[in-house]
Amino acid sequence: QTYLEWINRFFQYLASREDSSGTDSFLLDRKSMTDYLSFLAVNKRVSASTQNQAFNALLFAFREVLRVDLGDISGAVRAKRGFHLPVVLSVEEVKLLLPHIKGTARLMVELIYGGGLRVSECCRLRVKDIDFTSNLLFVRQAKGGKDRSTLLPESVKPSLATHLERVRALHQADLAAGHGDAELPGALARKYPNAGKEWCWQYVFPSRTLSVDPRCGKIRRHHVSDASIQAAVRDAVRNAGIAKPASVHTLRHSFATHLLLRGVDIRQIQEYLGHSSVETTMIYTHVVKDFRTAPQSPLDALAHASTTYALQTPSEKSRGQTSPGAWK
Repeated sequence: QTYLEWINRFFQYLASREDSSGTDSFLLDRKSMTDYLSFLAVNKRVSASTQNQAFNALLFAFREVLRVDLGDISGAVRAKRGFHLPVVLSVEEVKLLLPHIKGTARLMVELIYGGGLRVSECCRLRVKDIDFTSNLLFVRQAKGGKDRSTLLPESVKPSLATHLERVRALHQADLAAGHGDAELPGALARKYPNAGKEWCWQYVFPSRTLSVDPRCGKIRRHHVSDASIQAAVRDAVRNAGIAKPASVHTLRHSFATHLLLRGVDIRQIQEYLGHSSVETTMIYTHVVKDFRTAPQSPLDALAHASTTYALQTPSEKSRGQTSPGAWK
């Protein structure tokens, strides 16, 4: 759908250029494509990610739909994303945020912040992925198809255990009604036809309602939608009076930054977050300095020195001395 929208805009651009010039400017070639990308950057002032999205859409249209040979496009102008620091909440701001979230949403937020989870990873957690003994959460098939383990906060274990008791009762009621068959990843449903009804495969945060799986026609209880937790955090940020554009993903950034502040090795944080490269995790080292005690500005030191000099006695000034501790 996004590609179709970009292709439509591209044809509208060619039509407007033809009308303004009075000549046949409706040519589908490399020059028209690069002209449009330049138009987006210079006239529309779109961001780098938007320009790159338009580039990918037009490249797909030319190669796969129109079958137009663009030749060598390695020299085409591509926008580069600038260096942006993530939004991070301080420890005090997280303490201020949490009381404004209630119920299951509060539990999900605590797991996201306490384990550095993405919101989709929290929604897709299954019962078997929680290890209460080792205080670990196992994230399956995350971004890039990778599995990893991360921290299960000790403080959240009592409320999580109570929550799982309610979920188990709901699962038992679904089984009694002839449902309770959870979706299994990959081809496990064919290999183990009855595994979906086992307790270990159930979602930790199931939906409140049953729905029909369009792929197989079975009535199932899917996991909760991430929209609900996103709305809860958005409202909590506003009600807490936090003047930052914070979202659910901000809690993942805060998890990594706060671990760095506590001296946790960056390689360990990389494993918790599931980053393929440590360079991705290194961005949080730029954020950490904003939360540490900042050095005194030279201008403030100069003002302090002037004040100290003004407080000296005439005899101290003549001798070039300062009062005890003035230059501490």
